[in-house]
Amino acid sequence: MTSVFSPPRPIRIGSRKSQLALVQTYWVQEQLQKSFPNITFEVHTMSTQGDKILDVALAKIGDKGLFTKELELRMINKEIDFAVHSLKDLPTNLPEGLTLAAITERENPADAVVLHKKHKDQQIETLPAGAVIGTSSLRRLAQLRYKFPHFTFKDVRGNLITRIGKLDAGEYDALILAVAGLERLDMSHRIDQILPPDISLHAVGQGALGIECRSDDTEVISLLKAIEHSQTRDRCLAERSFLRVLEGGCQVPIGVDTQINSKELTLKGLVASVDGQKLVKDTVTGTAADAEKLGAQLARILRQKGATEILEQIFTEIQRGS
Repeated sequence: MTSVFSPPRPIRIGSRKSQLALVQTYWVQEQLQKSFPNITFEVHTMSTQGDKILDVALAKIGDKGLFTKELELRMINKEIDFAVHSLKDLPTNLPEGLTLAAITERENPADAVVLHKKHKDQQIETLPAGAVIGTSSLRRLAQLRYKFPHFTFKDVRGNLITRIGKLDAGEYDALILAVAGLERLDMSHRIDQILPPDISLHAVGQGALGIECRSDDTEVISLLKAIEHSQTRDRCLAERSFLRVLEGGCQVPIGVDTQINSKELTLKGLVASVDGQKLVKDTVTGTAADAEKLGAQLARILRQKGATEILEQIFTEIQRGS
């Protein structure tokens, strides 16, 4: 493909400094470089608030934009041209002047169980009562408490390598992590079990990369469209619409699962209380072209089934610091 720039100018890519973020960003850089060999794509790294605060549970920080705000400010100030995010970290309402320009092909969005070596060859269902399960996600916590009330759950923070180091040191019996992150870091050998949807619906956008840029930068947007995956975009737009209408951040216990067969999209969604005592879920099906409408429709259905009360209780508990 030929450059839309005359003459070509360097395109500055913003990324967090974490190992996983850099793997994802360099992959995007490589794909764009293949499509536009005459353009230079430069990676600029920085730490975000979420990278710096590692001793507090995510839900207690107030996490909307926790991993994105600093990158967004750099885009607005024209210090970088676009930013690569794990889509699950990107809030559904973006700052004025910025847009979600492209969504890349999704990796496996499911959650994985990584076991301590003493539990090898087991499944989460066969772990003993009182087993310590590590997760920093309220979504995973709520669903697992619902299914396995006999486990002990403990927060775990830090990058993927740090978390697995804590597991191997014996602080946990198992961790619940994203399959996609483990695979991107060539750590798929550590996956002991992939959780099916009936145990854990995944996070909105999990497994996909979202590329954000200035909404008036038509040249950069045209470049990014070269690496977008249309089916993934439809699935993720449905999920993000579902989350937006529910007014939930990525640390609220909201789970989804989407499938596309031909042009038909099926979206499953749930809202659960953190203690695992309450859970509402449902499914909608329609055309992929109506992805965002389907997401909004499912959100309204769950509100009618009690999701509003569950979410209000969660927000109150978070504000109290409980």
